[in-house]
Amino acid sequence: MALTGLQIFKMLPKSNCKKCGKPTCLAFAMALAQKKANLDECPTVSDEARTALAEASSPPIRMVKFGTGDSQVQIGQETVMFRHDEKFYNPTVIAVNVSDSLTGDALKSRLEQINELQFERVGTHIQVNAVAVVNDSGSADSFAACVEAVSQGSSLAMILLSESADALSAATAKVAGVTPLIGYATADSAEAVAKVAKENKCPVIAAGADLETLADLTEKIKAAGVEDIVMAIQKTALKDQLHTLSEARALALKKTFRPLGYPTISLAVQGSPDEQAAEAISLLCKYSSVVVIETAEKYAVLPILTAIMNIYTDPQKPVQVEAKIYPIGEPGDDAPVLLTTNFSLTYYTVESDVEASRVPSYIMVVDTEGTSVLTAYSGDKLNEKVVGEALKKHNVADLVKHKKLVIPGYVAVMSGKVEEETGWEVIVGPRESSMLPKFLQEAV
Repeated sequence: MALTGLQIFKMLPKSNCKKCGKPTCLAFAMALAQKKANLDECPTVSDEARTALAEASSPPIRMVKFGTGDSQVQIGQETVMFRHDEKFYNPTVIAVNVSDSLTGDALKSRLEQINELQFERVGTHIQVNAVAVVNDSGSADSFAACVEAVSQGSSLAMILLSESADALSAATAKVAGVTPLIGYATADSAEAVAKVAKENKCPVIAAGADLETLADLTEKIKAAGVEDIVMAIQKTALKDQLHTLSEARALALKKTFRPLGYPTISLAVQGSPDEQAAEAISLLCKYSSVVVIETAEKYAVLPILTAIMNIYTDPQKPVQVEAKIYPIGEPGDDAPVLLTTNFSLTYYTVESDVEASRVPSYIMVVDTEGTSVLTAYSGDKLNEKVVGEALKKHNVADLVKHKKLVIPGYVAVMSGKVEEETGWEVIVGPRESSMLPKFLQEAV
């Protein structure tokens, strides 16, 4: 269980040396208890105290990594129940399953379909992160052969799912350097599966129907020498899964209950692609660290990845693009110059609509700390001085022979001050970006 600040204080040197950056050892102890400090910040703590305090200073949810190289993923190490309290750190991993009953061209086609699940959204690359190979055949040889073929046909991280320790052993031996996540370790197979995981230095999935079973199971696996564990809740009803995932998270974070301080994995493989997408999004919103889906339909996978992107961005730091001049098409010296902010969604919306107009243009993006046009104007982050400085910084006058600037219709009120400040003629554009194609074709 977690130690209190006073319990930690009793193990510290009590010298108040301030080398940790805190005014007293008591202040440092309180910060350590609240997970707001690291034990390494105290240079004079004894080795015995360091060992005793390791639990208090380690993250309440262990970080687990699997995969290798650029395809390695990490899950866990979360510190809050709710995103607005701080932020979530390690995005949910989406894996698409592959049955070991597939062979030859069918397997190759399935892998190609999975590898293509990559998208660009508001300037960010998002994609499926892993392939989950399922031992549907029940054969260790078929499972091992399929796992080997998958490792050759995809560079994504791998998850190996079987109830047989022998099958997991045979399959893991084929991909020794890939560091797959393997499971399931149940109450009956925990020792055998943990042995496979330990020998191959890979993380293991502990599967149980309730939290009490899972807590006992993680302790058994840990005692067998495997530290990296992912928990799977063996329940079919989505309502029950969401409740148990939330309860496990609360116990790990609020009570620092170490036997449940591990990331989780869930399956959303039943029903239509739409139903799988809805279930996957529900699971990732309620703390599932890995979600395995069956569908590889792009229209179903994109909303899942978009939800992850939205949830795992820092709520206090909007997604931004670089503030600079962006040429759209091949603009000449008579091309229109449009103004917008560096809020990522705003820029890519404007960019898309300017491209749709087929009018070569320049978009001048000004730095408003990632806020939208109206928000930036209201907060005085978008004003005539900001516009004037951007025109000079980016040497816009050298790009075009005219001095005309198109500003968003929502901030038409600033047109007069911009003209006075810059000497440029201001053209008030449409209020909605969707009207830009017509505006550029007719008015500019």
